[in-house]
Amino acid sequence: MSPFTIPPVFVLSTGRCGSTMISELLNRHPAVLSLSEFMTLLGQEAFAHRNPTGAQFWRVLSRQSPALHAMMQVGQVMDEVLYPLDAPGARFRAHDIPPIAMVTLPHLTNRHEALFDELAEIVPAMPRRPLATQYRALFDHLGHKFGRRVWVERSGGSLMIARKLLHLFPDARVIHVFRDGRDTAISMSSHPNFRLLVAVIEACRPFGLDPTRKFPRPEGRMWEVWLERMVFSLVNAPKLAARATLPQFGAFWSQLILQGQQALSALPPDRVLNLRFEDVQQRPHEMLDRMIRFIDPSLADAAWLDAAAKVPRPTARKFATLPPAEQRALTEACAPGLAALGYPA
Repeated sequence: MSPFTIPPVFVLSTGRCGSTMISELLNRHPAVLSLSEFMTLLGQEAFAHRNPTGAQFWRVLSRQSPALHAMMQVGQVMDEVLYPLDAPGARFRAHDIPPIAMVTLPHLTNRHEALFDELAEIVPAMPRRPLATQYRALFDHLGHKFGRRVWVERSGGSLMIARKLLHLFPDARVIHVFRDGRDTAISMSSHPNFRLLVAVIEACRPFGLDPTRKFPRPEGRMWEVWLERMVFSLVNAPKLAARATLPQFGAFWSQLILQGQQALSALPPDRVLNLRFEDVQQRPHEMLDRMIRFIDPSLADAAWLDAAAKVPRPTARKFATLPPAEQRALTEACAPGLAALGYPA
């Protein structure tokens, strides 16, 4: 029997907009199983199997996708990684660390190596069954282990897979975290995952290919996994990533916002909470209280709220430091998404 008495929640975002802090604050709540950077680090294969065996499912959880491997093997380690890669005696190195060991497991416990070994015994022994059932069985196990009442998954850039997540988990609700796209784009431009992603998208355009077309599809496909393997066996990831420009990051952010709004429009209004990160920084107590009550009113916890509200702080806008011409170019690239979210351009 599932330990979760509250429907699941996804924190969806473009990435680089404060969602990591949201998952860290939720992790402090005694009733929340905070699954940080779980889904997007699994890559294309996370949604490609309809009825995987336990062994197939474990392979997805424990083997780096081609895109992730391309970055990790050349030292492009994102700052969200919690696994102590450089610690003496560390079992894994950048080129072979399993996706769930990078952030998700260390986020849950400091005994993450033991938890990985535990899952390595349990997951491969699971029977063949629908993909959503495999994910729920894994989350149920973690819920029992940590005594939590609701699971909340948060991955950077998860608006790219919003339709797939909602297709797999039709009972889920969504916290949509967003931030002014101009500052988000600047942050993306210094992040190795986003630099490579945007560069690959732009490199495909001259050939009439648009990798973003797969974002709104409700299901993954195995040919997308094979295509990813082929592409990343051919490209020089660091060299390609260096080509992305700031307006390209702005246009990518804007596209994600528009696609995300289209995906979320299918949900009833009471199943979506729009959380503007600037408001969290300015009014943390009010906004975090709204967020936890949205997940479920029974989770209201004064001690958690008082502690969590001390964390967010206003930050200076990097956009304001750009030269005027760069500000104009970036604003133009972000304009559709800014208008959709109500930001002045």
